[in-house]
Amino acid sequence: MAKLKVAVLTGGGDAPGLNAVIYALTRTCIKMGHEVIGYKFGYKGLYRNESVVLDKEATSGILHKGGTILYASNKDNLFDYAVEENGQQVKKDVSHVAIENMKKEGVDVLVVLGGDGTLTSARDFARRGVNVIGIPKTIDNDLMSTEQTFGFDSAVNIVTENLGRLHTTTESHHRVMVVEVMGRSAGWIALQSGIAGSADVILIPEIPYSIDKVVEKIKERDQRGKFFTIIVVTEGAKEKGGEAVVGKYVKDSPDPIRYGGIAAKIADELEKRVTSEVRSCALGHIQRGGDTSAFDRVLSVRYGVAAAELIEAGKFGNMVCLKDNKMSYISLENVIGTTRQVDPQGELVKVARNLGIEFGD
Repeated sequence: MAKLKVAVLTGGGDAPGLNAVIYALTRTCIKMGHEVIGYKFGYKGLYRNESVVLDKEATSGILHKGGTILYASNKDNLFDYAVEENGQQVKKDVSHVAIENMKKEGVDVLVVLGGDGTLTSARDFARRGVNVIGIPKTIDNDLMSTEQTFGFDSAVNIVTENLGRLHTTTESHHRVMVVEVMGRSAGWIALQSGIAGSADVILIPEIPYSIDKVVEKIKERDQRGKFFTIIVVTEGAKEKGGEAVVGKYVKDSPDPIRYGGIAAKIADELEKRVTSEVRSCALGHIQRGGDTSAFDRVLSVRYGVAAAELIEAGKFGNMVCLKDNKMSYISLENVIGTTRQVDPQGELVKVARNLGIEFGD
């Protein structure tokens, strides 16, 4: 294949493994004889035509690092972008500006690393004739089109480590600790870290909970002389007949709803019904930070190399995916709008129940 100019951007929230993908993609493309640049701050950089050269020097030493050297933004949908006209903020389709910028830079292929929203725009650019390759990214592990996303394992490790730290202080004070973790409407992080971190209760969006059941579990542990309880809850979990707790609305975001506050809500309800002192803790963006786990480093470089191979084969308009633990690909037309959630009857839930973990149902 003739020498191509490949551009890459990272959109949405950051995730451990982004740098490892950039590392592998860049070095594989260079080995194939291609040139690589990166747009900064996701689609915003594409709109502003702000890019940096990616070569071996620029990517040296980044494989293990969390975050993204290209930076990220989760507010910039160029098909519905906030611009100022006559002193007013209005939403407009400015995708033509991005396409023109790529033409000026001589970009032949755009590689997009992101989740559902970022990949939706990737699909829309593909529909407008841009040669696009997608790479799935989310710590929530909730994309239906791939078996596992990079960043998820790192997040689970981080939560598990923090549960261990919370375990000792909770036991020392005979408290109930409610720990809120990320995941939105999918409970993968809470489920796997809860099992690994010896949680007593796991509350996930896929299994609406009853506060009565949680109280029963705490009292049952007290009767056995276990005067402390660790509860892990996904930010998007909800009580039976209730709704997820919304922390705030971000007006200028394509996905304005931000879940948050469920741990504090549960702690407040429990404190009225149990004798133990109850505390809540939201781990928040700690789950996204720090170095990338060994598993995610390997998975990420697999994604990066596979994307380069799709470029070399000219298979544009597709997203790299993991299928049967092998790298494959799927059309961008088929990856949007489907969320992979925890199966309430699945193996991991059954494993947790057999360990005596309560789900509140």
